[in-house]
Amino acid sequence: MGKQVEKLAEFAHAMQWDDIPEHVRQQGKLVFLDTLGVILAGSERPEVGQLRQRLAATAGNGATLYARGFATQDPRSAALLNGIAGRAIELCEGLRLVSGQAAMQVIPAVLAVGESALSTGREIVTSLILGYEVAGRMCSAFTARAFAHQNGQASLLGAAAAGARLRGLDARQLSLAMRIATTQLLTPSYTNTVTGATTLNVAGGMSGFVGALAPELVLAGFEAQEDAIEEALGKMVGEGFRPEFLLDELGTRWQISHNYFRLYACCNPIHPALDCLKEILVQTRPRPEDIERIEVATYRFASIMRNPRPPNFFAARYSLPHAAAVMAVKGNIGHSAMDDAAVHDPDIHALRQRVHVTEDPAMSAVVPLQRPARVTVTLKNGRSDTRACESHRGDFNDPFAESEIRDKFRELAGLVLTPEGVAVTETLVNCIEEWTSVRELTEALRHHERGGFARDQGSGAGVN
Repeated sequence: MGKQVEKLAEFAHAMQWDDIPEHVRQQGKLVFLDTLGVILAGSERPEVGQLRQRLAATAGNGATLYARGFATQDPRSAALLNGIAGRAIELCEGLRLVSGQAAMQVIPAVLAVGESALSTGREIVTSLILGYEVAGRMCSAFTARAFAHQNGQASLLGAAAAGARLRGLDARQLSLAMRIATTQLLTPSYTNTVTGATTLNVAGGMSGFVGALAPELVLAGFEAQEDAIEEALGKMVGEGFRPEFLLDELGTRWQISHNYFRLYACCNPIHPALDCLKEILVQTRPRPEDIERIEVATYRFASIMRNPRPPNFFAARYSLPHAAAVMAVKGNIGHSAMDDAAVHDPDIHALRQRVHVTEDPAMSAVVPLQRPARVTVTLKNGRSDTRACESHRGDFNDPFAESEIRDKFRELAGLVLTPEGVAVTETLVNCIEEWTSVRELTEALRHHERGGFARDQGSGAGVN
């Protein structure tokens, strides 16, 4: 095992709540709240509910499903299902300078293992922050293959580290859990996004599954090769791995403090163009039928998300023409606006065909330090307006206010919880360090559940 991996494992094992700076702990709590809201909202997707129903027939117990009914499953299945739910609606946070959605890969494992192990709130947040740290540093050192999506890749090792910590493993065993987890690394394709292949979200859920499974494999006596991480990320699922990046400013530059949140319910790379479009629409207030053309120039990765005919809800969240049309027709692109009905809305469909996206090589050259876009809206009367930006709102130069993240949580959690339940849950997370166990959260969620279709369709409610 390389010395960098070993030192990172030692760091992830040794750090305690009091060792972590206060601002990092507060960020960890906000990331936890945001991710919890996304999981709850994602649990309402029909395919997620159907999967819960199918697995309910052989359900175990030990960890809670964050969905109506708040049934229990074995920790591995609970982590899998909660992770799939969180990935289903394209609203999870992510790493800023490298590709990775660390919290949604780590938190399902933290919740499941933490509940079954009766971990305290402090242990939960500490393991989240340190699992996120491992995930972020692994992503920084890792060069993914072309077209590979981050689900189930380097961040999966962060989930394994978090699960091992909560399971009470020592530093050597935590390192072993990460190395064992390399045999479960996945190779999901980014092509899944534009084709509407929701199987991609299963890859995201597998990180939580492995985070709960890997510690048990260690305790059962399984072994792994010493250079498993270096070989897997450098040669097998990836095209390169630079272990020296694992320790850069370790303990002073915290990965969770350099994340991004998202308020638009669509893929993050297209957000800069949508910010520009929003400025124009607020200024000119055109009717959708009066828009002749929307022209977008942006960097390469964002420019490929240009399908004007997304086949379903999932693909629509990776379509810049669709998101732009929804914004023009509905006035926003939050979760409720980007629903299934929007895919088939005739006004949105018509406007999507008038959105044209191209790559600007000069913009591509400045990524990832900047993520530029330029948008021109031309009306049928000949009037046009142009806006440009260097990066989207929520980036380093213009971070979201904490109140905006909390408003997002309230909207999403309100799909599953009563208004009182939303407020109670937010208050609980604000003082998570005082929890004696995760069950303080799950009991509150069960008490404040809304009635609704998910229970009627057999989401597994009542299976314990």
